[in-house]
Amino acid sequence: MATLTLRRPSIMLASMNDNRRTPIALLLLILAALLLPLGAHAQSPAATVPVTVASRPLVRPASCSNTFIASDLDHTTTTRDGLIQMFEANGAGLAAGDLDNDGDLDLVLGNLDAPNTILWNEGRDGAGAPAWRTERFGDENSRAITLVDIDADGALDIVLTRNTGALAYWRNLGADAAGKVAFKRTILSGIGKPAYSMAWGDVDQDGDLDLVTATYDAGMLTDRGNEYLLSNNGGVFVYTNQAGRYRAQQLANEAQGLATFLFDTDRDGRLDIVVGNDFNVPDMAWRNTPAGWQWERPFAATPHSTMSIDVGDIHNDGRPELMATDMKPYAPEDPTVAMEWAPLMAGMLPMVMEPGDIQMMENVLLVRDDSDTYYNVSEGVGVDATGWSWSARFGDLDLDGALDLYVVNGFIEERLLGHLPNHELVEANQAFRNDGTGEFDEMPAWGLGSTRSGRSMLMADMDNDGDLDIVVNNVRAAAQYFENDLCTEGSALLFALEMPNVPNRNAIGAQVVLKTSAGTMTRDVRVSSAYLTAEPPLVHFGLAPGTEVRSASVHWPDGARSTLPIPTPNSFNTITREE
Repeated sequence: MATLTLRRPSIMLASMNDNRRTPIALLLLILAALLLPLGAHAQSPAATVPVTVASRPLVRPASCSNTFIASDLDHTTTTRDGLIQMFEANGAGLAAGDLDNDGDLDLVLGNLDAPNTILWNEGRDGAGAPAWRTERFGDENSRAITLVDIDADGALDIVLTRNTGALAYWRNLGADAAGKVAFKRTILSGIGKPAYSMAWGDVDQDGDLDLVTATYDAGMLTDRGNEYLLSNNGGVFVYTNQAGRYRAQQLANEAQGLATFLFDTDRDGRLDIVVGNDFNVPDMAWRNTPAGWQWERPFAATPHSTMSIDVGDIHNDGRPELMATDMKPYAPEDPTVAMEWAPLMAGMLPMVMEPGDIQMMENVLLVRDDSDTYYNVSEGVGVDATGWSWSARFGDLDLDGALDLYVVNGFIEERLLGHLPNHELVEANQAFRNDGTGEFDEMPAWGLGSTRSGRSMLMADMDNDGDLDIVVNNVRAAAQYFENDLCTEGSALLFALEMPNVPNRNAIGAQVVLKTSAGTMTRDVRVSSAYLTAEPPLVHFGLAPGTEVRSASVHWPDGARSTLPIPTPNSFNTITREE
């Protein structure tokens, strides 16, 4: 949400733990800045490592309805009295992963004034959709949720943030004699600063998982008062994993970070940091250099109030694009929409933009050129205005080889929307089909236009048939499962990567690259995406009929590479790295 005017964050040099700049640290950063442009793409040859491949077929449905089939889930994110006040409007997170290692993806949904929910996927019911078993767990007021194997024991743990800023770690103890999985709340040594959004990845390429977090200062100030302002605990932190103990490094001492994302912005083989900030606080980015974290502004445009960030290669040219959401009505010519938005826009427009400010109040789709310059094409391709947008996600929904886009939106808040029934701005979620050229067409026929005020959202193959289903955690309405029942002649490929000899067992940060007759398709393994959401550590490809896969490879998080055999269409492939 965006109705306040807040000062811009103070960016600190990442090589320091305080605000002082030593001559040595400054010299290293100057040298890095001078040398990196010359060698950013001139890396030493990557090591080649062998792998073992295990494949099983994906059974595609025999019939289809050419739409998504919506059903309610046993979870509602709401408050005790049903009123949504202040930053309760931000809702709660959502995650998918195989918590019990039975081959089916389970769900974890956050809540506000009630415990969180685990929906155990018990396999398909009689209609072919997952059969869910409900379990409540944990504390109230959750925000971001991730499922990640913290202790490298082969079982996904649950890590979540809360509105108090505390990080909660629920260790997966495995199943007991009755087959019930138990969780134990414990601590992550060295992680004690507040957090709202987070991202996991091996930022120092040493084989374990590091953590990057950002605070949401407006919410923390509301919930904790002036003591938060005096604590110097806000901002962006990098936690480097050192044998299970995390060393904190503060990159900025203020943030409104609704989204934290790790991806390689400059194609040098290292994960960089991008933080999407709410209000008129500019988005922030740091380049991962040999001399330390270097603050930069790589983008020609950013949203004014960034809600979520996702990355995907919409052109199949090997250069992924970045999508960030903001607030802009998708039908401003509609008198009803104009009336509903008028008081909101009146409160937001007086925000003063500083000279040279690159922010704009709309979605931003950043395309990268050969010189690694990012420029905005959102209006030209039809995705600049999707309403009061929260989570946006790329995924090949129709298995034609091109990444489509889904955006969930809407807003509820007692004070700001007092002029509307139930204090709610009712908007339909927006689905877009990539026409194969990187331009998008609206797809109302897909049946994804829910008006339930969505917040967190993920795409994953929940029913093991090869296509991407969708799950949305709404506010003050039941969460929804959208089963993908589109009719397509395309095929699917799924990959799970395993590195059994290092703590980063699921190869978070790796990439699978397919060179095909339709272009180069690249997907990365991640556990944090979009808004407060975590996806399973799997990669998914769609292939249009007639598409020839000419080569397949894995780019591992430490820079090593592996060549894969040509995968069979409609197959699930487990790639295990051998050392």
